[in-house]
Amino acid sequence: MGPMIGILRTRTAAFVHDATMIPVAWFAAYWLRFNLDGIPAEFWRQALSMLPVVMVVQGGLFWYFGLYRGVWRFASMPDLVRILKATLTGVAVAAAAIFILTRLQGVPRSVFVLDAILLVLLLGGPRFLCRWLKDRRLYGQEVKNVLIVGAGQAGEMLVRDLLRDSLHAYRPVAFVDDATAKLGKDVHGIRVAGACDVIPVLASELGVQLILIALPSANSRQMQRVVELCEATGLPFRVLPHMKDLVTGQVSLKELREVKIDDLLGRESVSLDWTAITRGVQGNIILVTGGGGSIGSELCRQVARLKPAHLVIFEQSEFNLYSIELELRRTFPGLRLTALLGDIYDPVAVEQMLRTHRPAVILHAAAYKHVPMLEHQLRAAVKNNVLGTRNLAALADRYGCTTFVMISTDKAVNPANIMGMTKRVAEIYCQNLSARSSTHFITVRFGNVLGSAGSVIPLFQKQIAAGGPVTVTHSEITRYFMTIPEAAQLILQAGTMGKGGEIFVLDMGEPVKISYLAEQLIRLSGKKPGEDIEIVYTGLRPGEKLYEELFHESEKLAGTTHPKILLANSRSMDFAQLEQVLDKLASACGTDDERQIYGLLTELVPEHQSCLSLDAGAGSGHGGVVVPLKNPGRLS
Repeated sequence: MGPMIGILRTRTAAFVHDATMIPVAWFAAYWLRFNLDGIPAEFWRQALSMLPVVMVVQGGLFWYFGLYRGVWRFASMPDLVRILKATLTGVAVAAAAIFILTRLQGVPRSVFVLDAILLVLLLGGPRFLCRWLKDRRLYGQEVKNVLIVGAGQAGEMLVRDLLRDSLHAYRPVAFVDDATAKLGKDVHGIRVAGACDVIPVLASELGVQLILIALPSANSRQMQRVVELCEATGLPFRVLPHMKDLVTGQVSLKELREVKIDDLLGRESVSLDWTAITRGVQGNIILVTGGGGSIGSELCRQVARLKPAHLVIFEQSEFNLYSIELELRRTFPGLRLTALLGDIYDPVAVEQMLRTHRPAVILHAAAYKHVPMLEHQLRAAVKNNVLGTRNLAALADRYGCTTFVMISTDKAVNPANIMGMTKRVAEIYCQNLSARSSTHFITVRFGNVLGSAGSVIPLFQKQIAAGGPVTVTHSEITRYFMTIPEAAQLILQAGTMGKGGEIFVLDMGEPVKISYLAEQLIRLSGKKPGEDIEIVYTGLRPGEKLYEELFHESEKLAGTTHPKILLANSRSMDFAQLEQVLDKLASACGTDDERQIYGLLTELVPEHQSCLSLDAGAGSGHGGVVVPLKNPGRLS
């Protein structure tokens, strides 16, 4: 309400000003007609009697021509054109009305010409004076010269917002754009001065103080190139979000933000079948395990938007559960939500939950995933990732769940670590249980997600904030990356496609060198790698591979109806034998026999790439497991 009142006051004040200028111009025109001498009495009486006609006609036409749309914010050529049109039309219509009323008796013809000239000066002059005063730092704020990268629709909307900014803190001086058809053209009076390659030159020549990147449809490679050119200037730069994030369809100064690593490692926008996804969620009871984690919490957000009948969150971490529950209740006040604290390894808690809430869809995101830590926590990894998944899946089958989506990892392919081995066993169990169940057990496998808990990005950011060094295990190590929202959305999509027993592999694009990731994060912090912040290579950690794989050589990939989701052929196993081994695994966990635990894992996952060296005192669960790599991998 306050901003609206402010706008009305501004427009009213502008209209009062212009209405005051109408009689000033009218009488001044007579005064000039009579050579600055006194106006004869008969002409004065006629001028005075026709003034109401002039004011009504011209005032109405001034409003009609839009002279009060953002007036006093920023006067430009379009404003001058509107003033000319409104003034000439107003004078012409007023002259016609006076002719009809008086046949122009006592009204010199030259008065109308002089009236038009004076009105243009009196209306346009204050507006352009205001612009000039603002440019002269009337408000004591430094005006920054701005270079805009991208002269498309987003760039046009951005410069329009800059020109209309009430504070007028930014002065756009030029565009750059790689589209040759746009070179040399003007956008709101701002010239497209060259291609992106000239950013450093233009920035120096034009005294640029800030660069704004308006390329919401740019892919990661295009953004990398532009960012490198901006970095070469040494100037600060900001970027508009990707088009998919501009949900309002509006582009403004409020949308500008710092360039994030997502922009440089991002992928093409993923097109989803939201009709199918909505149909699978809307009106159904949805359970998310590990709902407080990075992936789990995003799944909860995505599900909440699709209006489920009931969302149930099962989470082991008290703080994470509290955080996501608080967020969802604030963001979705109409959502029926149940937040339960519990462990998927606890059969009593899981059965009570399933019996009470009867979810139609289970999104299983609960897992231990920190690779180096789990190398020394074998029993804990097996209890959570293997036996917990077995417990949840078996009970989901018993209580008639329709769809069970297990979230796996690329580390389950030819695993070189305990985390990967346990996730592979969970895959095997869900695949083989599906053949015996009415529940559709589906596995979704993907790589790293940007910014997830325990990932390298938060670690690198902390190291940079502390002044370095940034630690990378190997100069050639690579990983697949995708954003958390994209991963969550593709999980939901895969859940609508599966019939049971499938392993869906998300297309992760090209792998990224971790060293490149570190360098980019340092640059985005405003520092130079190797100069301001050192990068130190520490050697591969236990269980770590140089590269990750998304599928086993025996899992021949096939396409699906979605271009970003591939299908890996499942590998069947005798279910009775599988259950026997898992029973032994549970018994070994009960006695904390790490040698037996590891032996049973290798029996289930013969393609693993690691070997264990167990100290004589191992078995306590306190770091007795050491996993050197037989084959650390090959350079890709």
